[in-house]
Amino acid sequence: MANKIKDPGVGVSSNKRAKRFVNLDGSFNIKHVNRKVSVSESYSYLINISWSKFFAWVLFGYIILNTFFAIVYLFLGVEAITEPSKNLIIDFFNAFFFSAQTITTVGYGAMAPDGIVFGFISSIEALVGLLCFSFVTGLLYGRFSRPKSNIRFSEHLVLNNKKGEEHSSLMFRLMSKSKHVMIYPKIEVTLALSEKNKEGVYKNNFYKLALERNEITYLPTTWTVVHTIKESSPLYQYSIEELKQLHAELLIVTTYYDESFNQEVHQIHSYILKNVKIHQKFQKAFYYDTEGYTVLDHNKLDQTEKV
Repeated sequence: MANKIKDPGVGVSSNKRAKRFVNLDGSFNIKHVNRKVSVSESYSYLINISWSKFFAWVLFGYIILNTFFAIVYLFLGVEAITEPSKNLIIDFFNAFFFSAQTITTVGYGAMAPDGIVFGFISSIEALVGLLCFSFVTGLLYGRFSRPKSNIRFSEHLVLNNKKGEEHSSLMFRLMSKSKHVMIYPKIEVTLALSEKNKEGVYKNNFYKLALERNEITYLPTTWTVVHTIKESSPLYQYSIEELKQLHAELLIVTTYYDESFNQEVHQIHSYILKNVKIHQKFQKAFYYDTEGYTVLDHNKLDQTEKV
């Protein structure tokens, strides 16, 4: 008997063209409309974006701030900080470079503010620079100290008959991206199956898949997660050809203890059942070298071969 469960939180309503619940990066595939955005969300946004985007935003903000103050200095008269060149572009760049020296508190000494007004504005700019660089420093610390899962999942699901067994097994594989060993990794797999009911309405049915092992003690190499499609499996009633036609998704939640962050870390992943590789098995990803050391080849995590 299949272990049908209640909605885990993604919703029971479905559609013929419904997309996957979870993207490949582990984020939920949801479009938000009419959502109010607050300034406080900028910290969370800058913490979670890629490094390239983060430094692009830092550079963009740096240029915008210096451009703003350069225009102010240019409007009030660039002669108060340096000898005017009678060329607007050159004067603007002189004001921009003075602004950059002020906001970073470098102060090479070649240019200095003359008068109370310029002294007041440059003081305000120095304060703004201190606040901005403190904010960026906090962001850098947050990005490095933020707990982040290092699990890498295999690109594909595979389906085959394990040696000596009459039932087919659905499998995927995972490993750690880094050298850190995952302690007490646990995994839970939920099948989200979108089906049309008697009224012609699509609804999601959820089943907790029984796994060969739901947890292990530690993971220094790879872990192949196996679901055997036997009588108690919700997939037992379907042929191999029908499996690939199902509008189904495997929702995966993995938890393990990370020594580097000294706390539990979670990661979400999913597979679309129609992308399963039939009669394939994973190639062995680790071997022993001539000195007896275990060698883990990260490039082989996704490699499969015919049974």
